[in-house]
Amino acid sequence: MTQHSPAPVRFGVVGSGWRSSFFVRMARLMPERFTCTGVVTRTAERGAEVEATWGVPTVRTVEELVTGAVPGAGAAPDRPELVVTGTPWPVTPDVVRELVDASVPVLAETPPAPDVDAMRALWADVGATGLVQVAEHSPFLPVHQARKRIVDEGLIGAATSVQVSSTHQYHAIGLARRLLGVGRGPVTVHAREFTAPLVDPMNRHGWTDATEPTDARTLLATLDLGGGRHVLYDFTDNQWHNPLRANRVVVRGSLGEVVDDAVTRWVDPRTQVTSRIERRMHGIEQDMDGFDLMHLSFEGRVLYRNPFVGARLADDDLAVAHLIDGTGAWVRGEAPPPYPLADGMQDHLLGIAMQESARTGQPVTTSAEAWADA
Repeated sequence: MTQHSPAPVRFGVVGSGWRSSFFVRMARLMPERFTCTGVVTRTAERGAEVEATWGVPTVRTVEELVTGAVPGAGAAPDRPELVVTGTPWPVTPDVVRELVDASVPVLAETPPAPDVDAMRALWADVGATGLVQVAEHSPFLPVHQARKRIVDEGLIGAATSVQVSSTHQYHAIGLARRLLGVGRGPVTVHAREFTAPLVDPMNRHGWTDATEPTDARTLLATLDLGGGRHVLYDFTDNQWHNPLRANRVVVRGSLGEVVDDAVTRWVDPRTQVTSRIERRMHGIEQDMDGFDLMHLSFEGRVLYRNPFVGARLADDDLAVAHLIDGTGAWVRGEAPPPYPLADGMQDHLLGIAMQESARTGQPVTTSAEAWADA
């Protein structure tokens, strides 16, 4: 559950790309909870654009950001409590190192390093510091938090497998691993890639007005996590945005299963019941309190309650808000780490293994890396 401190969580951002905008937007929508102290941009020209469109000060260097040397700071340095890295994959490890060298807690965008060698090197440099979290927001979506509650309460018995056809690579793996509660040991991956025609009506930039199918790749993979637990991964190009491909998440256990919002479970030898995770929304029909998620419930009790009511956030934005809030609480010693670097490393390691298996047509078994027992 998200912890809320009275004072806003103060964070800086390195990078001014698409993902960085998600974090800055949370500060703009909820200034009582979050403050973006500044954004590092490579050029003054880009800085001027960010200041005009995002409404936050910018600087050119990490040093300026972490020391509070931002325009308009006045006599009191505008120091962040933590810094989010929204930088290109090859750049992120060096930014993380620079922040850790300055003893600043880091929330590193996914993945924390581009490949296995880079992850090993980064872990050797910063892993022991305990200063780095990873901005893996997928498990913090409200419905995934509700599913996790159902699993943790044992309503479907011991969780044994997850099928995820929703998001890609490390995001999907991070979600599956969290739902199963598994560690970071060796994993055997079998993957295959297929191509089939699919109309793509929408992408990140909006409607495409496409009328003809084009070739879309689908990656199917199984991940044997050991102990009888496994993951089935199924993702098609642009599945996040394509309205012709729905999300599907299945969690199977020894006493039942969760299929999207339907929970089927064993009650006694001759009784099995199915109930649904129900979403309570404001703003429907004559409800004039504004469109907002209120809570998710199951059989009359609340599994997830939205702590950000009034900001009118989509589920993905709610996940980002939870991540910043949880990281701020961790920095202040009020909550456990939301997503440690070791987990981000493991997620990406398995994503790389899926790609390798699909490329070679052979199974790939990962080793226990240095972060396995962190």
